[in-house]
Amino acid sequence: MRTTILKHVTDPTDFKSRLLLWSNSFREVLFLDSNAYHQKYSEFDCLLAVDAFTSLKTDHKSAFEELHQYQSHAKDWIFGYLTYDLKNSIEDLKSNNFDGLSFPDLFFFQPKRLFLLRGNQLEMQYLRVCDDEMESDYEEILKLPLSDLAPSREINIQQRISKESYHGKVTKMLEHIHLGDIYEANFCMEFYSEDALIHPVEIYQKLNTISEPPFASYFKNKEHYLMCASPERYLKKEGNKVLSQPIKGTAQRFFDDELDAQAKFELSSNPKERSENIMIVDLVRNDLSKTATKGSVTVEELCEIYSFKQVHQMVSTVISEVEPTIAPIEIIKTTFPMGSMTGAPKISAMNIIENLEETQRGLYSGSIGFFMPNGDFDFNVVIRSILYNAENKYLSFSVGSAITSLSIPEREYDECLLKAKAMFEVLT
Repeated sequence: MRTTILKHVTDPTDFKSRLLLWSNSFREVLFLDSNAYHQKYSEFDCLLAVDAFTSLKTDHKSAFEELHQYQSHAKDWIFGYLTYDLKNSIEDLKSNNFDGLSFPDLFFFQPKRLFLLRGNQLEMQYLRVCDDEMESDYEEILKLPLSDLAPSREINIQQRISKESYHGKVTKMLEHIHLGDIYEANFCMEFYSEDALIHPVEIYQKLNTISEPPFASYFKNKEHYLMCASPERYLKKEGNKVLSQPIKGTAQRFFDDELDAQAKFELSSNPKERSENIMIVDLVRNDLSKTATKGSVTVEELCEIYSFKQVHQMVSTVISEVEPTIAPIEIIKTTFPMGSMTGAPKISAMNIIENLEETQRGLYSGSIGFFMPNGDFDFNVVIRSILYNAENKYLSFSVGSAITSLSIPEREYDECLLKAKAMFEVLT
């Protein structure tokens, strides 16, 4: 049982900054921020979950079954992540590439302390074991000084796959497409730093400030950190409605209004970008149909252009309806990983990706989010993100693009660098 109190917050932006700084003293943290981005399916401006009462961490093949048991028995808010490599527990797949981060495949926790911000209204929900601390915690947050964090040391970033090797690997992927093995695949490459010393909160704040995406998140579990500026929703359940919003198609932003409008128009009418998006929409429709009521899968938006601070993106919205008897975890398991980060056909694409990429994706292109007590949920796609293991001082971020028959290796490489721009900016 939780105790709930409501507070009026005069300055939500200021309060969010204090809340994040305050949270970092706890071992388990998940901070989610919509950055006031106007979107149709948004419930909260900001959520913070800290201080695990119970938790689930696993690398087992039975990860989804364990999560089902955990979520259905908790009947409470639980927060956490699913790594991309959970694909291996769904299909006959494996991941043998290098992994410098060593995140568990799955981690969720039931927070003792929960904060939900909507406009100027703050809702605090505490488990009974600590509800006598609600007022003192609130006062502590308000009084927390917003002093600048000491800047992180400049980081030497290395590239796992060279430009020449990248071109060769994309050419190999095009061969698979021309042979009919796949018709689209998301190919990614890693940038990394060894012996990196950073202040994760400071890095997250910088990344979020220059990106302001609708699915930003800061995650901490002991030595593992995620600083995420994702623009993409993976999957949301609200009652009997399920929706997915795949992104495929990217264009640069410009300070000049005329150039920016031109870039947006060219993206909307680009046949290669539209075909990328439509192929993934078909894949998502197929995934959602596995749990949907008959005839309920529909495309609400097709190839709409959404503008963010760094880039324009082409986004589609696919919705379905499910029976109340369908378990929330089943909806996730039958659609995971997100089609925009795999390709189609999905299993063939994931096999080819594994053979051509040189780094285990881990949490990158996985998902982070939460379950509500009634079983509703909301999860993002972990992209435009920095991952960090503070124990071994290994820092990593990856970027990728969709390879289709129309792809030109040089242009795909340039798109990857465009997506990496924000991470380079905050780290160097």
